[in-house]
Amino acid sequence: MEKQKAHNNITVKRINRNRVFCYIIRHGKTSRPEIAEALGMSVPTVMQMVTELRQMGIVQEVGELESTGGRKAKAIAPVWNARYSVGIDITRNHVGILLTDLSRQVLFHERIYKPFLYQEEYFQDLGKIYQEFIQKSKAAPEKVLGVGISIPGIVDSEENRVLYSHVLQAPELDGRLFQRYIPLPCTLVNDANAAGSTEERKEEDTRGLVYLSLSNSVGGAIAFSGQEKTAGGGSPRRRLYVGQNWRSGEFGHMILRPGGERCYCGKRGCMDVYCSALRLAPADGSLKEFFSRLAEGDPQSLATWETYLENLALAVENLHMAFDCDVVLGGYVGGFMEPYIEDFRGKIARQNIFENSGSYVKLCRYRVEASALGAALHYIDKYIAEL
Repeated sequence: MEKQKAHNNITVKRINRNRVFCYIIRHGKTSRPEIAEALGMSVPTVMQMVTELRQMGIVQEVGELESTGGRKAKAIAPVWNARYSVGIDITRNHVGILLTDLSRQVLFHERIYKPFLYQEEYFQDLGKIYQEFIQKSKAAPEKVLGVGISIPGIVDSEENRVLYSHVLQAPELDGRLFQRYIPLPCTLVNDANAAGSTEERKEEDTRGLVYLSLSNSVGGAIAFSGQEKTAGGGSPRRRLYVGQNWRSGEFGHMILRPGGERCYCGKRGCMDVYCSALRLAPADGSLKEFFSRLAEGDPQSLATWETYLENLALAVENLHMAFDCDVVLGGYVGGFMEPYIEDFRGKIARQNIFENSGSYVKLCRYRVEASALGAALHYIDKYIAEL
């Protein structure tokens, strides 16, 4: 009985410490009285939790807050760089790598031309890329929690392995292959789910969403409306739906044009054929150059773009009819869509039989290495949850 009571006390203490830290993270700068009032805790309990967090080196006093009539309260803030995480995005031809910390912001990133090969040498080179990246980023290696690795394929997160990847053509791939040359835990994440997870973290909006990744292949992620409270008593978070076989969000292989052009998967008329970035800029071309020509009014680029948007509008409206929620445009193309979003919403509105509006189409918030960031945040979230 005493052992059970001690266990319960430890659990309650951990939960309280986690709630306090998450509140500090969300607000950036706060005070002990403010935390106590917001979380419904006693001031002595909050003082104890803050002391423990300071001893762990993850919060600090940063002067005083403005007075509201009484004595100025000591300001408490996170030590954002107390811990880091690295995200790596593996594609057919490139490796994207970035660094984040407790702020969940992109601190440093690179994209390197590195065609994927299922060979030992590739994984050795990836280890070198990681080591050189850490040196250039000036992050303390001992503060890096782990490496999240974004993969274009069906990923079994429980087994930490890739079940299937048309894009990489890898017969078998799991975290241990990467850990041979990267001296940290490595977790594999589906690339679209990783990118989608960066969008579903927006705390002020807990409605469901569909994330559509428009890169050299088309994928996506589905986030259900929030049901469970976040650690720290925050708003309910949306939860990614992965399906019974880890295959949810494979929008690229939904048929958009029956009997149309052949997809790399073998079927005809897949969304991937008509909505991938390769439709605008072939593998040997540059998407940035395409949008530069488009902005200059190049007739061929304008015609290509108009056809692309017609197909994309059909795809997006189908997703909206199926899920009845916001559709977020991401991936390579999503990062260039801002100047054209109102025109695109107009096309959507003409197809929307319910509201005659395209307002449900949103642009991704993270336009630089979103998949790598989502993969990296796996370790940041895990660290915070286990405080």
